[in-house]
Amino acid sequence: MEKIINEIMEKKIGDVSTNISLSKYTTYKVGGIAKVIVHPKNVEKLIELMEILNDNEIKYFILGNGSNVLFSDNIYEGVIIKLDNFDEIEFDDTLVTVGAGYSLIKLSNETAKLGLAGLEFASGIPGTVGGATFMNAGAYNSDMKSVIKSVMVLTPDLKIITLTNMEMNFNYRDSFLQHNKGFICLSVTLKLWHGDKNILSDIIKERKLARKKTQPLDYPSAGSVFRNPEGMFAGKLIEDLDLKGYQVGGAMISKKHANFIINIGSATATDIKQIVDFIKEKVYQEYGIKLRVEQRLVNWDD
Repeated sequence: MEKIINEIMEKKIGDVSTNISLSKYTTYKVGGIAKVIVHPKNVEKLIELMEILNDNEIKYFILGNGSNVLFSDNIYEGVIIKLDNFDEIEFDDTLVTVGAGYSLIKLSNETAKLGLAGLEFASGIPGTVGGATFMNAGAYNSDMKSVIKSVMVLTPDLKIITLTNMEMNFNYRDSFLQHNKGFICLSVTLKLWHGDKNILSDIIKERKLARKKTQPLDYPSAGSVFRNPEGMFAGKLIEDLDLKGYQVGGAMISKKHANFIINIGSATATDIKQIVDFIKEKVYQEYGIKLRVEQRLVNWDD
């Protein structure tokens, strides 16, 4: 790995950090040591980096804001790629083209201030545009599918192409990118619509207050743990089993919202994963329902 790190630095791909805890890069505030984290300067440098990794058969993971991911406590032996520098934004009437590393919350607030409607649902989703596109993030009966016109991606053979909304094959918390390894979201073009600035601002404020009342925002978490089964709410299923407050080590099922697992202090990724598995088992035993984890589990053996 040292040879790879030296090559990345010699080619001036971007900022490089070594042997750093992933707890600094995830909203759960847990995770093992990452051997290398690289912030490519631009698309050209990202392509150079991918050439190095492919030539040396080095595994990698594209990490956004770390708000929907659970890394294990193990060392990540590959390269973590952060696209924070991909933060350009361009407005063309109701079309907004924005880099994958741009904050989704920031984008939601900025478009509302400009009187552009469509992203109010995203005002409380603490991810990047790229991560939200990958997950088809959503809330309030809306999601990225409803506003995305097209997505510019880097293909596994390092070509830059544009995928239409239909080609992205969006489904509930799902997209083409989740099933086609090696495709990397570079930027997204959104099709919004004109709205009243004051009304949009009021909607965002009201939803912020509602989140404070219903979600454990004062503790580290990664949002909703499980996808809602069709016609049901995962949180309700968990709450009905009287599991609020269930604790393993420093991790606990939130007493405020049962579909949140929170880090109440010194939690490990293993603590959180044990609760995830416990909930899945209990819900299946009681209801015969197999809950699907919404968050990405990375660097686990199983």
